[in-house]
Amino acid sequence: MTISVGVGFAFVAMLCWGIGDFLIQKSTRRIGDFETLFLITFFGAALLLPFVYQDIPDLFEADGKNSLPVLVGGSLILFLAAVLNFEALRRGKISVVEPIWSFEIVAASLFAFFVLGERLSVEEIALVILLMLGLFLVSFRGKILSHRHFLERGVSLAFLGAVAMGIANFFVGWGARLTDALVVNFVFNVVIAILSGVYLLVHGRLFQSFRDLMRYRVSVIPMIITDNAAWIAYAFAMSLIPIGIATALSESYIIIAVILGFALGREKLGLHQKVGLIVALITAITLATISA
Repeated sequence: MTISVGVGFAFVAMLCWGIGDFLIQKSTRRIGDFETLFLITFFGAALLLPFVYQDIPDLFEADGKNSLPVLVGGSLILFLAAVLNFEALRRGKISVVEPIWSFEIVAASLFAFFVLGERLSVEEIALVILLMLGLFLVSFRGKILSHRHFLERGVSLAFLGAVAMGIANFFVGWGARLTDALVVNFVFNVVIAILSGVYLLVHGRLFQSFRDLMRYRVSVIPMIITDNAAWIAYAFAMSLIPIGIATALSESYIIIAVILGFALGREKLGLHQKVGLIVALITAITLATISA
């Protein structure tokens, strides 16, 4: 029962991230990267505070299982990952950058193996690799594996961002097991909101963020809700099932993003994308079934 609930949370994270990233792309183009990051984390922390305020003193207790250093360290890594990914998107093409992010699964799984000793079965490892292949295929918008593809701008930043995000994902899972899903998200939101807020304040753009929130509230408010819902569901999933499985299933949000782009943006899918979409969907369902 616990495992099946964890798989369910992973699928909720996948759905919310698919919608959230679709809205984040609009937001970053309208108001900027740091503004978007600040609004998501500031209001995420504010929304979670009523549910976690009684648990905050426990983080500073001597017998608190060293959870605070884990949460703060993970927050700093996640902030770095977000900045790298935003910059990769700014410099490069999304069709080049997005496929690289599937390497988050590898980074999170390796850290879970070496730090927590988590092991996946041979069948689960094979399915994770197949899922990554499907996501890799569906992410390409143009010619697949052209000889210049990996020489494009933004690739190195995207790879560094994927590794950093994978490590951050691991810390979310580790932190959720030391505390709980709401506390880990609260601390991450607070730290990142402070860092991005200070950056905006130094550049004189902090108060403009709140004005932009009201100006674009129709899309920004749903973005804040869905992205925070995704991280909370993801943390719950990783506290119940192996981090590698939770990351692989939730990373399938790329499928949702592609479907939204196809349905709402009238994008055309290439043959390799259709193949990748079918492979990813079947593999994700199979992985969820055997993990449940």
